[in-house]
Amino acid sequence: MSTRTVESRWPALLLLCAGSLMIILDGSIVAVALPAIQRDLGFTATGLAWVVNAYLVAFGGLLLLAGRLGDLLGRRTVFLAGVALFTLASLLCAVATGPAVLVAARFLQGVGGALTMAVSLGMIVRLFPAPAERARAIAVFSFTGAAGSSIGMLAGGVLTDLAGWPAIFGINLPIGLGILLGAVRLLEADRGIGLRAGLDLLGAGLVTAGLMLAVLAIVGTAEHGWASARTLGAAGLAAALLAAFALRQRAVATPLLPPRVLRTPDLVAANVVQFLMVAAFFGFQFLLALELQLVQGLDAAATGLAFLPTPVAIAVVSLGLAGRLTARYGARPVLLTGLTLAVLGFLLLARLPADGGYLADVLPAMLVFGVAGGLSLPAVTTLAMAGADPADAGLASGLVNTTQQVGGALGLAALATLAASRAEDLRGAGWMEADALAAGYRTAFLVAAALVTAALLVALATLRRRPAGRPSPAAGDRSLETSPGRPGIGG
Repeated sequence: MSTRTVESRWPALLLLCAGSLMIILDGSIVAVALPAIQRDLGFTATGLAWVVNAYLVAFGGLLLLAGRLGDLLGRRTVFLAGVALFTLASLLCAVATGPAVLVAARFLQGVGGALTMAVSLGMIVRLFPAPAERARAIAVFSFTGAAGSSIGMLAGGVLTDLAGWPAIFGINLPIGLGILLGAVRLLEADRGIGLRAGLDLLGAGLVTAGLMLAVLAIVGTAEHGWASARTLGAAGLAAALLAAFALRQRAVATPLLPPRVLRTPDLVAANVVQFLMVAAFFGFQFLLALELQLVQGLDAAATGLAFLPTPVAIAVVSLGLAGRLTARYGARPVLLTGLTLAVLGFLLLARLPADGGYLADVLPAMLVFGVAGGLSLPAVTTLAMAGADPADAGLASGLVNTTQQVGGALGLAALATLAASRAEDLRGAGWMEADALAAGYRTAFLVAAALVTAALLVALATLRRRPAGRPSPAAGDRSLETSPGRPGIGG
């Protein structure tokens, strides 16, 4: 690793965190502005959902391909391309004059976001080869992801009220330009292994189309239902495409997802754990936001403020404790502790009455979730990346982010549908509206507790114990070295 890189790696980490925060904020900042967007641009009620869905489909569908492109072309190159595209698409969103333009621009934002996010973890792994420093760096990076959506809800409301909905996209222009300038200065150019080393175009098309259709099927359940022909058709076609992709990876000489990656035990196990826990965590934020407004009677601004204890607790734990605890005790015990606390948090919400108070009934769960997220999210990311070969770090990063997005979308759709169905049944049985809604949310939170319990059991059964501060045997010493002929960089 060059002297310049050693001296600039912590500023480089903050730069990567800024890029991550910009991308993650845009996934949630638009939510509170949707009514104003619908009014100004003339969206139909069903068309409005595509302001969110177009972003999610592109983002979730392209993460795996984007991660592999980082390995082949160089992660710095892909990162710069992603930030540039995201920034230009944000400008197009801000000046959109009709629904079609805004939806297309949101899709482009999703593409740029996928390119940016898919390579970021791989860059951090190379910037921080020592296990203790890597754990602290991943904890900082994970904080931006865990707290970003909560911050986005609050920022979206403030910007929309003060300057109108175009401001939520326009704010990305100076941020994106600053990230681009900083990346050119702080991130040393890296050479990928080259397209000849393996860009399986047919495989890339199969997996990208399959993931996009899977996300499309999931996000459409709120409008069309789980058993609709549209949902089942999209899910069936997605499964067929992904199955074809899996078969091709066994036959092609240069696979997009090399089988050796899926033979890394901790990488696979950590992604399964992450899928289950993120499915529950996404539901927590969405459903509790609805409950605070529809049952507890808070307005949008008060709801955003009500969520602040969670990102504050995440910040304190992930930035101040998680890295040190991981370096001292190992990522596995930290993850198990975080998952146990998350189960407790969901059980607290599963007893939330319709007439409950914020201080007595909601705030304790908010604080527990903050500690749980601050411990578990950095730990599971550390475990997932520890076993990746340096040449596959971008692909592993893309896989981690794909698991997050697909797991979050599936969990949110499933828990929201479950809560709505339970509330509808109780309304039909004569329950009052607030009581029926509260009971529906309690049922969803109980199922979320079961998902995290399953994640805890998987972690206990599959993640291997190893001394703290030592890298995964699968990674070997190569994760701690830089080839003499290639600069050590964040990518």
